Amino acid sequence: MVSGHHNTNVIMPVGRPLALLLGMPSGEVLAKFRTPLPVIEVVPRLWRRESEVLRVVGERLNEVPRCLADFGEWSLHGYLAGCALAEVAPAGERIGRRRLAVLADFFARLADIPEDALPPVPTDWPVSGDSQGFLGRLARFSEQRVNRSNRPRFGSLFDAVGIPGDAVNRFLDSAPKLASRPFALLHTDVHRANVLATPGPDGEGLVVIDWELALYGDPLHDLATHLVRMEYDSKERGLMIGMWASAMRRTGHADMTVELKRDLRTYLGFEYVQSLYPDVMRTALELPDRPARRDVVRAAERVCRALHRASGPLGLDGLPHEREVREALLDWHAKDLVRRMERPDGEGEVERAEIPAVGQVSVSHDHARPGEHTGRRGNTAGIGASAHREPTGVGS
Repeated sequence: MVSGHHNTNVIMPVGRPLALLLGMPSGEVLAKFRTPLPVIEVVPRLWRRESEVLRVVGERLNEVPRCLADFGEWSLHGYLAGCALAEVAPAGERIGRRRLAVLADFFARLADIPEDALPPVPTDWPVSGDSQGFLGRLARFSEQRVNRSNRPRFGSLFDAVGIPGDAVNRFLDSAPKLASRPFALLHTDVHRANVLATPGPDGEGLVVIDWELALYGDPLHDLATHLVRMEYDSKERGLMIGMWASAMRRTGHADMTVELKRDLRTYLGFEYVQSLYPDVMRTALELPDRPARRDVVRAAERVCRALHRASGPLGLDGLPHEREVREALLDWHAKDLVRRMERPDGEGEVERAEIPAVGQVSVSHDHARPGEHTGRRGNTAGIGASAHREPTGVGS
């Protein structure tokens, strides 16, 4: 059994009677038995069933996982051999021009998928072209479902580390109005742990996994989350932006690149700002019950980095010193430990933050080799949130 950020996965051969029902040879096909985990919901989920998205994408792109069956509480996915890009080229290392070009082409081909081929969207979802409405929808989710919903437990920590109570709204008020761009299917979480390097007859291929967080919206949002979570250096970031734009224009989607420079800056700023809440929550929850000094130091470094990245978009001055952040984390941790100990038995269900912290993307274990087992331990008990990754935020 292997636990990832969103799911528990068991990699094993498909046996009887399931193989017979699916028309497969019993015991000869490896598959991934996938069960969703309860998590803090920190990004909007447009479609509750990943299988619906995989069905549409799989009909048009070969390099995606295949959902063999969806049983509601769990699903069965085809097993893909390969290594996560996070293992082949960890954060901070360049992935190379060829891989950049493959990923740029991937985004362009997503834009080729017509709206009427996608699963239905809610009637109040922004219509194609309403980029400002789409960003507003993301912002309202962050404010209402992430900030406000989690303030009873985390509000004192948010305040202590200097996150403005109106961070998201403050950013929106200062950002220029977005240009209108046609909408497309968005993955929203393409980072090194969600890209598999797979062997093939023509050399290495890249497969994008984990489609739970797919949206229908402004393609610049997908580019922004990708740039932030991949942690490219400045050279490869610039190359990726140029290749993305070229791929979009080459495939007939030049209208999706309108005001690219200006509006990409807005989406990048939003990603840093909205990520503050989940990054701080996740960091606090990952502290063990009895944290060593090194645990607290690392946690404070992560929070300070998130604050620094959001300080420009928010116009923040006088960020707290790392020592103050350490003290704030320890104070919250001690009080939260008492709160959890006082809860009645049965109310301490383990839930997880939904996306990897800014700058802390780890190798995804949603795709693993047969027989592998990986666990994560931390102070994650008792998170009151609905069940359902660098920077995180609105997203291994």
